[in-house]
Amino acid sequence: MLRRLVSILVIILWACGDAPAGGAPGASTPETPAERSGTAAAPNTPSPDSSAAEAGPVVVFLGTSLTAGQGLPGPEEAYPARVDALADSAGRPIRSVNAGVSGETSAGGLRRLDWVLRTPVDILVLELGANDGLRGQDPDALRRNLTEIIQRTRTRYPGARVLIAGMQAPPNMGTRYTEAFARVFSEVAQETDAELVPFLLEGVAGQPELNQDDGIHPTAEGHERMARLVWPHLEPLVRAMGEEAGG
Repeated sequence: MLRRLVSILVIILWACGDAPAGGAPGASTPETPAERSGTAAAPNTPSPDSSAAEAGPVVVFLGTSLTAGQGLPGPEEAYPARVDALADSAGRPIRSVNAGVSGETSAGGLRRLDWVLRTPVDILVLELGANDGLRGQDPDALRRNLTEIIQRTRTRYPGARVLIAGMQAPPNMGTRYTEAFARVFSEVAQETDAELVPFLLEGVAGQPELNQDDGIHPTAEGHERMARLVWPHLEPLVRAMGEEAGG
């Protein structure tokens, strides 16, 4: 049982990286600035000068291959687009921006943040850190990067809300490391007054029917499950922004 759990959690962490031809798992492929920001391919990306308040808040999903929808036919199948559909169904429409890049680390997300912030941000969904855990990087560095991303987003857009998607480190990194890693997400959420999804792949990781043939990346149904996990945490933020906009 323990061996199976270790295997599942290693798969979980590798799911957040990509293995391009000739590259190592978790390595990013070269991209143009627009592709790295996610604004080139995302079907629901709003124009930065869009001012249609009735269209709902702009929700930017900054993350890894889980956000980008690695292995799916298109970004419209990834969980950010599925969250967009759930928001529509609930009568609380959003304008979603998929800024996911395969193999991204928290440091990489911080480096490209200025480009991402060229799109207005009402709500930031922050899905970074799993590749840090896979590579055994310092949890304190992860904490600093996530905190700085949140602070810089709010400096640029003072009214922005933040939702953090938590992840887990593989247990073969040792108990001390995995516990320190897991604490980062909840502590950053508390320290920055952000909302938290404790574990983005809850109910999806390790389920063969919800993952692609590689056993790593979620299928469209897996992404639908992820969206249904995220939406209850995101909906209060969307609702609050709507109430403020309505006076």
